[in-house]
Amino acid sequence: MSDASRHELTVVAPGGVPEVRPGDDLAGLLLALVDVVDGDVVVVTSKVVSKAEGRVRPGSRDDALAGETQRVVARRGPTTIVRTHHGLTMAAAGIDASNVEAGTVVLLPVDPDASARAVRAAVRERTGRNVGVIVTDTAGRAWREGQTDIAIGAAGLLVAEVFEGRVDGHGNTLAVTAPAVADEIAGMAELAQGKLGGRPFALVRGRADLVLPPGDDGPGARALVRAEGADLFGYGAREAVVRALAGLAEDRAPFGAAAGADELVAALATVGLLGVVGDGDALVVRAPAEAAAVIAALAFAHGWQVSPAGPGSPDTADSSAGVRLRPVTP
Repeated sequence: MSDASRHELTVVAPGGVPEVRPGDDLAGLLLALVDVVDGDVVVVTSKVVSKAEGRVRPGSRDDALAGETQRVVARRGPTTIVRTHHGLTMAAAGIDASNVEAGTVVLLPVDPDASARAVRAAVRERTGRNVGVIVTDTAGRAWREGQTDIAIGAAGLLVAEVFEGRVDGHGNTLAVTAPAVADEIAGMAELAQGKLGGRPFALVRGRADLVLPPGDDGPGARALVRAEGADLFGYGAREAVVRALAGLAEDRAPFGAAAGADELVAALATVGLLGVVGDGDALVVRAPAEAAAVIAALAFAHGWQVSPAGPGSPDTADSSAGVRLRPVTP
């Protein structure tokens, strides 16, 4: 194999890191153990970032969960999946009760991207080296057993590569190909760090092409978080049914943008509501009065709503005129 066809990545996770306390200098702890060069990627676990930033609290996960939750995504028995104030979707909001004194828990950093920027700046100031920094945490994956580490904070790093529009070796144009390289590096680093090894730092070498120039911290790991409503799975399956039936305006966002009329008509037909006609920008559903709740829930889940001209409004004497639906406008 020629050198030109060979690409080598290395990862080092040094031991000997003492217990991290509030106010500790993370860059100093790291630089005492490794020599960095331009283009390295420094990986640090969110747990030691949180400890250094004073994010350890007395109590249990349940005690802290409400304060770290933007909204609940799903609950199954003792497991609660939430969207955090960072926009991350995680079990128990990423609150951790391991590798910490009994009776206390560790919360995620308030702003993991800012934490990464601080470490990057400190390394640059003390060594003159230009590195990228990733702050990691452990997360599960939909449809997959087990967990892996992901990037929840980043600085000075291209967090995703974009191959859309490029052509592969067979002449095919790539459509949707955007490797989340920050997450891939996080997972690679975790293999070397381990969960019980007391190695919260890792140094990844071999992807200097991803490291941004000095002074450019990039978009951070926040760029990897899908906006509310852009995810196809904004709620768990059970929770989506309950939210649609409740029909509260504040629950609309996770369902995403309004679906097209054809999609809503197909959903109505699936539950046996076939008497649907178009009327300008509206749909009119002719169905028994007892179907009104089902129609409203399906409309809600698809980003539509019962218009003021629907049953029960002053404009309608009975249900014979049908239920009029219109897409919700932003």
